[in-house]
Amino acid sequence: MRDRAPQAMLENWRIREANAGDIAVLLAIEEASFSADRLSRRSFRHLLTQGNSVTLIGEVQGCACGYLTLLFRADVSLARVYSIATAPAWLGKGIASALLHAAEELALARQCVAIRLEIRKDNLPSRQLFSQHGYTVFGEHDSYYQDGMDALRLEKSLTARLRPPLARATYYPQTLGFTCGASCLMMAMKAFDPSLVLDRTLELQLWREATTIFMTAGHGGCGPHGLALAAHRRGYRAEIWVNGSGVLFRESVRSQEKRDVITLVHEDFVRKVRERGIVVHHKVAGPAELSRCYAGGGIALVLISTYRLTRERAPHWVVVTGSDERYFFIDDPDSSNGRPADERINVPILKKDFERMARYGRNATKAVVVIYPPVQ
Repeated sequence: MRDRAPQAMLENWRIREANAGDIAVLLAIEEASFSADRLSRRSFRHLLTQGNSVTLIGEVQGCACGYLTLLFRADVSLARVYSIATAPAWLGKGIASALLHAAEELALARQCVAIRLEIRKDNLPSRQLFSQHGYTVFGEHDSYYQDGMDALRLEKSLTARLRPPLARATYYPQTLGFTCGASCLMMAMKAFDPSLVLDRTLELQLWREATTIFMTAGHGGCGPHGLALAAHRRGYRAEIWVNGSGVLFRESVRSQEKRDVITLVHEDFVRKVRERGIVVHHKVAGPAELSRCYAGGGIALVLISTYRLTRERAPHWVVVTGSDERYFFIDDPDSSNGRPADERINVPILKKDFERMARYGRNATKAVVVIYPPVQ
Protein backbone atom coordinates (compact mmCIF):
# COMPACT_ATOMS: atom_id res chain seq x y z
CA MET A 1 0.00 0.00 0.00
CA ARG A 2 1.26 3.46 -0.87
CA ASP A 3 2.21 5.50 2.19
CA ARG A 4 0.54 8.85 2.66
CA ALA A 5 1.96 11.25 5.23
CA PRO A 6 -0.50 13.08 7.50
CA GLN A 7 -0.83 16.83 7.53
CA ALA A 8 2.05 17.35 9.97
CA MET A 9 4.44 15.53 7.60
CA LEU A 10 5.74 13.39 10.48
CA GLU A 11 8.98 11.53 10.00
CA ASN A 12 9.03 7.77 9.53
CA TRP A 13 5.28 7.68 8.91
CA ARG A 14 3.63 4.67 7.32
CA ILE A 15 0.33 2.85 7.00
CA ARG A 16 0.33 -0.94 6.97
CA GLU A 17 -2.19 -3.76 7.18
CA ALA A 18 -2.67 -5.15 10.68
CA ASN A 19 -2.39 -8.82 11.58
CA ALA A 20 -3.29 -10.98 14.58
CA GLY A 21 -0.10 -9.89 16.33
CA ASP A 22 -1.42 -6.33 16.53
CA ILE A 23 -4.49 -7.07 18.67
CA ALA A 24 -2.95 -5.68 21.88
CA VAL A 25 -1.99 -2.45 20.11
CA LEU A 26 -5.46 -2.09 18.58
CA LEU A 27 -7.13 -2.70 21.94
CA ALA A 28 -4.98 -0.02 23.55
CA ILE A 29 -6.06 2.55 20.93
CA GLU A 30 -9.69 1.43 21.25
CA GLU A 31 -9.77 1.71 25.03
CA ALA A 32 -8.06 5.10 25.01
CA SER A 33 -10.42 6.47 22.37
CA PHE A 34 -13.87 5.25 23.43
CA SER A 35 -15.74 4.96 26.72
CA ALA A 36 -18.48 2.74 25.28
CA ASP A 37 -19.27 0.60 22.21
CA ARG A 38 -15.68 -0.66 22.20
CA LEU A 39 -14.48 -3.50 20.03
CA SER A 40 -13.39 -6.48 22.11
CA ARG A 41 -10.34 -8.69 21.77
CA ARG A 42 -12.59 -11.35 20.31
CA SER A 43 -13.98 -8.90 17.74
CA PHE A 44 -10.53 -7.82 16.63
CA ARG A 45 -9.39 -11.43 16.35
CA HIS A 46 -12.38 -12.29 14.18
CA LEU A 47 -11.87 -9.24 11.96
CA LEU A 48 -8.17 -9.98 11.49
CA THR A 49 -8.44 -13.73 10.93
CA GLN A 50 -11.91 -14.57 9.59
CA GLY A 51 -13.76 -11.45 8.57
CA ASN A 52 -13.93 -10.14 5.01
CA SER A 53 -12.11 -7.04 6.16
CA VAL A 54 -8.82 -5.14 6.29
CA THR A 55 -7.54 -3.19 9.27
CA LEU A 56 -5.02 -0.44 8.60
CA ILE A 57 -2.61 0.84 11.26
CA GLY A 58 -0.93 4.23 11.10
CA GLU A 59 2.54 4.30 12.64
CA VAL A 60 5.00 7.07 13.40
CA GLN A 61 8.51 5.87 14.16
CA GLY A 62 7.09 2.44 14.91
CA CYS A 63 4.47 3.76 17.33
CA ALA A 64 0.85 2.94 16.46
CA CYS A 65 -1.17 6.16 16.47
CA GLY A 66 -4.45 5.13 14.86
CA TYR A 67 -6.32 2.44 13.00
CA LEU A 68 -9.20 1.96 10.55
CA THR A 69 -11.15 -1.21 9.82
CA LEU A 70 -12.78 -1.59 6.42
CA LEU A 71 -15.41 -4.26 5.73
CA PHE A 72 -16.21 -5.77 2.34
CA ARG A 73 -19.19 -7.76 1.07
CA ALA A 74 -18.96 -10.42 -1.59
CA ASP A 75 -22.32 -9.54 -3.18
CA VAL A 76 -22.17 -5.73 -3.22
CA SER A 77 -19.48 -3.38 -4.55
CA LEU A 78 -19.56 -1.30 -1.38
CA ALA A 79 -17.02 -1.02 1.44
CA ARG A 80 -17.88 0.01 4.99
CA VAL A 81 -15.73 1.82 7.52
CA TYR A 82 -16.48 -0.35 10.53
CA SER A 83 -14.30 1.53 13.00
CA ILE A 84 -11.75 4.34 12.99
CA ALA A 85 -9.81 5.68 15.95
CA THR A 86 -6.84 7.93 16.64
CA ALA A 87 -4.82 7.61 19.86
CA PRO A 88 -5.47 10.71 22.02
CA ALA A 89 -1.84 11.87 21.85
CA TRP A 90 -2.07 12.07 18.06
CA LEU A 91 -5.39 13.87 17.65
CA GLY A 92 -5.32 16.86 15.32
CA LYS A 93 -2.26 15.73 13.38
CA GLY A 94 -4.06 14.39 10.30
CA ILE A 95 -3.83 10.71 11.24
CA ALA A 96 -7.52 9.97 10.61
CA SER A 97 -7.45 11.78 7.25
CA ALA A 98 -4.45 9.76 6.13
CA LEU A 99 -6.06 6.48 7.19
CA LEU A 100 -9.29 7.42 5.44
CA HIS A 101 -7.49 8.25 2.20
CA ALA A 102 -5.63 4.94 2.31
CA ALA A 103 -8.89 3.09 2.93
CA GLU A 104 -10.50 4.75 -0.08
CA GLU A 105 -7.59 3.71 -2.31
CA LEU A 106 -7.85 0.15 -1.00
CA ALA A 107 -11.62 0.02 -1.58
CA LEU A 108 -11.26 1.34 -5.11
CA ALA A 109 -8.55 -1.24 -5.84
CA ARG A 110 -11.05 -3.91 -4.76
CA GLN A 111 -13.58 -2.56 -7.29
CA CYS A 112 -15.84 -0.90 -4.73
CA VAL A 113 -17.84 2.02 -6.07
CA ALA A 114 -18.56 3.65 -2.71
CA ILE A 115 -17.77 3.62 1.02
CA ARG A 116 -20.40 3.82 3.73
CA LEU A 117 -20.25 4.18 7.51
CA GLU A 118 -22.18 5.12 10.62
CA ILE A 119 -21.18 7.78 13.13
CA ARG A 120 -22.75 9.12 16.29
CA LYS A 121 -25.13 11.97 15.62
CA ASP A 122 -23.51 13.99 18.41
CA ASN A 123 -19.91 13.39 17.27
CA LEU A 124 -19.27 16.77 15.70
CA PRO A 125 -15.49 16.29 15.08
CA SER A 126 -16.16 13.06 13.14
CA ARG A 127 -18.98 14.66 11.19
CA GLN A 128 -16.65 17.48 10.21
CA LEU A 129 -13.86 15.07 9.25
CA PHE A 130 -16.03 13.01 6.92
CA SER A 131 -17.77 16.06 5.48
CA GLN A 132 -14.37 17.51 4.55
CA HIS A 133 -13.58 14.27 2.72
CA GLY A 134 -16.75 14.35 0.65
CA TYR A 135 -19.02 12.05 2.67
CA THR A 136 -22.71 12.93 2.72
CA VAL A 137 -25.57 11.84 4.97
CA PHE A 138 -28.09 9.52 3.31
CA GLY A 139 -29.97 8.13 6.31
CA GLU A 140 -30.14 7.51 10.04
CA HIS A 141 -30.35 4.59 12.49
CA ASP A 142 -32.41 5.31 15.59
CA SER A 143 -30.93 4.34 18.98
CA TYR A 144 -27.95 2.72 17.27
CA TYR A 145 -25.45 2.99 20.12
CA GLN A 146 -25.49 1.51 23.64
CA ASP A 147 -26.50 4.78 25.24
CA GLY A 148 -29.42 5.24 22.83
CA MET A 149 -27.73 7.81 20.59
CA ASP A 150 -28.80 7.80 16.94
CA ALA A 151 -26.34 7.14 14.12
CA LEU A 152 -25.97 9.05 10.89
CA ARG A 153 -25.37 6.98 7.76
CA LEU A 154 -22.75 8.46 5.45
CA GLU A 155 -21.61 7.56 1.95
CA LYS A 156 -19.01 8.67 -0.57
CA SER A 157 -18.74 7.69 -4.22
CA LEU A 158 -15.24 6.55 -5.12
CA THR A 159 -15.63 6.57 -8.89
CA ALA A 160 -16.42 10.15 -9.86
CA ARG A 161 -13.38 10.26 -12.11
CA LEU A 162 -14.66 7.21 -13.99
CA ARG A 163 -17.86 8.92 -15.06
CA PRO A 164 -18.13 9.56 -18.80
CA PRO A 165 -17.22 13.10 -19.89
CA LEU A 166 -20.51 13.45 -21.77
CA ALA A 167 -23.91 12.02 -20.90
CA ARG A 168 -26.44 11.99 -23.71
CA ALA A 169 -29.45 11.89 -21.40
CA THR A 170 -30.79 15.05 -19.74
CA TYR A 171 -31.67 14.20 -16.15
CA TYR A 172 -35.31 14.37 -15.07
CA PRO A 173 -36.33 13.16 -11.59
CA GLN A 174 -39.64 11.38 -11.29
CA THR A 175 -42.18 13.43 -9.36
CA LEU A 176 -44.34 10.48 -8.31
CA GLY A 177 -43.45 7.09 -6.87
CA PHE A 178 -44.82 5.18 -9.86
CA THR A 179 -43.49 7.19 -12.84
CA CYS A 180 -39.88 5.97 -13.05
CA GLY A 181 -40.48 4.40 -16.49
CA ALA A 182 -42.02 7.56 -17.88
CA SER A 183 -39.20 9.69 -16.47
CA CYS A 184 -36.57 7.43 -18.03
CA LEU A 185 -38.31 7.62 -21.41
CA MET A 186 -38.40 11.41 -21.11
CA MET A 187 -34.63 11.51 -20.50
CA ALA A 188 -33.98 9.34 -23.56
CA MET A 189 -36.24 11.38 -25.83
CA LYS A 190 -34.73 14.65 -24.63
CA ALA A 191 -31.27 13.36 -25.56
CA PHE A 192 -32.41 13.12 -29.18
CA ASP A 193 -34.62 16.22 -29.19
CA PRO A 194 -33.15 19.12 -27.18
CA SER A 195 -36.29 21.16 -27.82
CA LEU A 196 -38.51 18.68 -25.97
CA VAL A 197 -40.04 20.19 -22.83
CA LEU A 198 -39.80 17.88 -19.81
CA ASP A 199 -42.60 18.53 -17.36
CA ARG A 200 -45.11 16.74 -15.21
CA THR A 201 -47.79 16.81 -17.90
CA LEU A 202 -45.59 14.76 -20.24
CA GLU A 203 -44.53 12.51 -17.35
CA LEU A 204 -48.12 11.58 -16.54
CA GLN A 205 -49.11 11.31 -20.18
CA LEU A 206 -46.35 8.79 -20.86
CA TRP A 207 -47.19 6.88 -17.70
CA ARG A 208 -50.84 6.60 -18.71
CA GLU A 209 -49.82 5.22 -22.10
CA ALA A 210 -47.33 2.69 -20.73
CA THR A 211 -48.78 1.57 -17.39
CA THR A 212 -49.76 -2.00 -16.60
CA ILE A 213 -52.61 -0.58 -14.43
CA PHE A 214 -52.03 -2.69 -11.30
CA MET A 215 -48.97 -3.32 -9.14
CA THR A 216 -48.48 -4.74 -5.64
CA ALA A 217 -50.00 -1.57 -4.17
CA GLY A 218 -51.09 1.80 -5.43
CA HIS A 219 -50.71 2.91 -9.02
CA GLY A 220 -49.36 0.71 -11.78
CA GLY A 221 -45.86 0.73 -13.21
CA CYS A 222 -44.73 0.89 -16.81
CA GLY A 223 -43.97 -2.23 -18.81
CA PRO A 224 -41.44 -2.53 -21.65
CA HIS A 225 -44.06 -2.90 -24.37
CA GLY A 226 -45.96 0.16 -23.18
CA LEU A 227 -42.81 2.27 -23.04
CA ALA A 228 -41.77 1.19 -26.52
CA LEU A 229 -45.22 2.03 -27.89
CA ALA A 230 -45.19 5.46 -26.23
CA ALA A 231 -41.83 6.21 -27.85
CA HIS A 232 -42.98 4.88 -31.23
CA ARG A 233 -46.05 7.14 -31.22
CA ARG A 234 -43.69 10.12 -30.99
CA GLY A 235 -41.54 9.02 -33.90
CA TYR A 236 -38.71 7.34 -32.02
CA ARG A 237 -37.41 3.95 -33.00
CA ALA A 238 -37.50 1.36 -30.23
CA GLU A 239 -36.66 -2.26 -29.62
CA ILE A 240 -37.51 -4.54 -26.71
CA TRP A 241 -35.47 -7.22 -24.97
CA VAL A 242 -37.34 -9.60 -22.64
CA ASN A 243 -36.41 -13.06 -21.40
CA GLY A 244 -39.46 -15.08 -22.31
CA SER A 245 -43.05 -14.34 -23.20
CA GLY A 246 -44.60 -14.18 -19.74
CA VAL A 247 -46.78 -11.36 -18.44
CA LEU A 248 -44.59 -8.87 -16.61
CA PHE A 249 -45.72 -7.93 -13.08
CA ARG A 250 -48.60 -10.43 -13.15
CA GLU A 251 -47.28 -12.36 -10.16
CA SER A 252 -46.82 -9.14 -8.18
CA VAL A 253 -50.52 -9.09 -7.26
CA ARG A 254 -52.59 -11.69 -5.45
CA SER A 255 -56.02 -10.82 -6.73
CA GLN A 256 -57.05 -12.95 -9.70
CA GLU A 257 -59.12 -10.06 -11.00
CA LYS A 258 -56.06 -7.80 -11.04
CA ARG A 259 -54.00 -10.53 -12.68
CA ASP A 260 -56.62 -10.83 -15.40
CA VAL A 261 -56.52 -7.07 -16.01
CA ILE A 262 -52.70 -7.06 -16.22
CA THR A 263 -52.87 -9.96 -18.67
CA LEU A 264 -55.40 -8.14 -20.88
CA VAL A 265 -53.30 -4.98 -20.93
CA HIS A 266 -50.14 -6.95 -21.69
CA GLU A 267 -51.77 -8.84 -24.55
CA ASP A 268 -53.06 -5.57 -26.01
CA PHE A 269 -49.57 -4.06 -25.78
CA VAL A 270 -48.02 -7.14 -27.44
CA ARG A 271 -50.54 -6.97 -30.30
CA LYS A 272 -49.88 -3.26 -30.90
CA VAL A 273 -46.12 -3.77 -30.76
CA ARG A 274 -46.40 -6.49 -33.39
CA GLU A 275 -48.67 -4.36 -35.60
CA ARG A 276 -46.23 -1.44 -35.54
CA GLY A 277 -43.23 -3.59 -36.36
CA ILE A 278 -41.34 -2.90 -33.14
CA VAL A 279 -38.56 -5.48 -32.80
CA VAL A 280 -38.83 -7.77 -29.78
CA HIS A 281 -35.87 -9.96 -28.76
CA HIS A 282 -37.00 -12.81 -26.55
CA LYS A 283 -33.68 -13.11 -24.80
CA VAL A 284 -31.56 -11.31 -22.24
CA ALA A 285 -29.81 -8.08 -23.15
CA GLY A 286 -26.50 -8.68 -21.37
CA PRO A 287 -23.54 -6.33 -21.05
CA ALA A 288 -22.39 -7.05 -24.61
CA GLU A 289 -25.82 -6.28 -26.09
CA LEU A 290 -26.23 -3.12 -24.01
CA SER A 291 -22.80 -1.89 -25.06
CA ARG A 292 -23.62 -2.55 -28.73
CA CYS A 293 -26.93 -0.70 -28.45
CA TYR A 294 -25.19 2.28 -26.86
CA ALA A 295 -22.46 2.28 -29.50
CA GLY A 296 -25.16 2.12 -32.17
CA GLY A 297 -26.75 5.34 -30.95
CA GLY A 298 -29.39 3.86 -28.65
CA ILE A 299 -30.21 4.67 -25.05
CA ALA A 300 -31.28 1.72 -22.92
CA LEU A 301 -34.00 1.82 -20.28
CA VAL A 302 -33.44 -1.13 -17.94
CA LEU A 303 -35.80 -2.66 -15.40
CA ILE A 304 -33.98 -3.42 -12.16
CA SER A 305 -34.78 -4.56 -8.66
CA THR A 306 -34.11 -1.79 -6.16
CA TYR A 307 -32.87 -4.25 -3.52
CA ARG A 308 -29.19 -3.57 -4.10
CA LEU A 309 -29.79 0.18 -4.00
CA THR A 310 -32.32 0.57 -1.21
CA ARG A 311 -32.77 -2.91 0.34
CA GLU A 312 -36.37 -2.83 -0.82
CA ARG A 313 -37.60 -5.25 -3.45
CA ALA A 314 -39.43 -3.19 -6.04
CA PRO A 315 -39.28 -2.92 -9.84
CA HIS A 316 -37.65 0.27 -11.02
CA TRP A 317 -36.56 1.71 -14.38
CA VAL A 318 -33.17 3.38 -14.86
CA VAL A 319 -31.35 4.83 -17.89
CA VAL A 320 -27.98 3.49 -19.02
CA THR A 321 -25.97 6.61 -19.90
CA GLY A 322 -22.68 4.95 -20.82
CA SER A 323 -20.24 2.13 -20.16
CA ASP A 324 -16.57 1.29 -20.10
CA GLU A 325 -14.65 -1.96 -19.63
CA ARG A 326 -15.76 -2.31 -15.98
CA TYR A 327 -18.80 -0.15 -15.34
CA PHE A 328 -22.24 0.75 -16.57
CA PHE A 329 -23.28 4.30 -15.74
CA ILE A 330 -26.93 4.94 -14.95
CA ASP A 331 -29.29 7.81 -14.30
CA ASP A 332 -31.68 6.90 -11.48
CA PRO A 333 -34.85 9.03 -11.57
CA ASP A 334 -35.73 8.25 -7.95
CA SER A 335 -35.15 11.34 -5.79
CA SER A 336 -37.27 10.20 -2.84
CA ASN A 337 -34.39 8.79 -0.78
CA GLY A 338 -32.72 12.14 -0.16
CA ARG A 339 -29.60 11.52 -2.24
CA PRO A 340 -28.22 14.64 -3.93
CA ALA A 341 -28.57 14.85 -7.69
CA ASP A 342 -24.90 14.10 -8.37
CA GLU A 343 -25.38 10.69 -6.71
CA ARG A 344 -28.26 9.85 -9.05
CA ILE A 345 -26.64 10.95 -12.33
CA ASN A 346 -24.08 8.80 -14.17
CA VAL A 347 -23.87 6.46 -11.19
CA PRO A 348 -21.13 3.85 -11.81
CA ILE A 349 -22.12 0.22 -11.18
CA LEU A 350 -19.82 -2.72 -11.83
CA LYS A 351 -21.07 -4.78 -14.75
CA LYS A 352 -21.21 -7.94 -12.65
CA ASP A 353 -23.36 -6.16 -10.08
CA PHE A 354 -25.58 -4.61 -12.75
CA GLU A 355 -26.29 -8.04 -14.20
CA ARG A 356 -27.62 -9.12 -10.80
CA MET A 357 -29.62 -5.90 -10.40
CA ALA A 358 -31.21 -6.02 -13.85
CA ARG A 359 -33.89 -8.55 -12.99
CA TYR A 360 -37.10 -8.52 -11.02
CA GLY A 361 -39.28 -10.98 -9.16
CA ARG A 362 -39.14 -14.67 -8.42
CA ASN A 363 -38.93 -15.47 -12.13
CA ALA A 364 -35.90 -13.17 -12.54
CA THR A 365 -37.70 -11.18 -15.23
CA LYS A 366 -35.36 -9.08 -17.37
CA ALA A 367 -36.60 -6.26 -19.54
CA VAL A 368 -34.81 -3.60 -21.58
CA VAL A 369 -36.20 -0.97 -23.94
CA VAL A 370 -33.72 0.70 -26.28
CA ILE A 371 -34.71 4.08 -27.72
CA TYR A 372 -33.14 5.38 -30.94
CA PRO A 373 -33.37 8.77 -32.67
CA PRO A 374 -36.51 9.53 -34.68
CA VAL A 375 -36.54 8.36 -38.26
CA GLN A 376 -35.76 11.33 -40.52
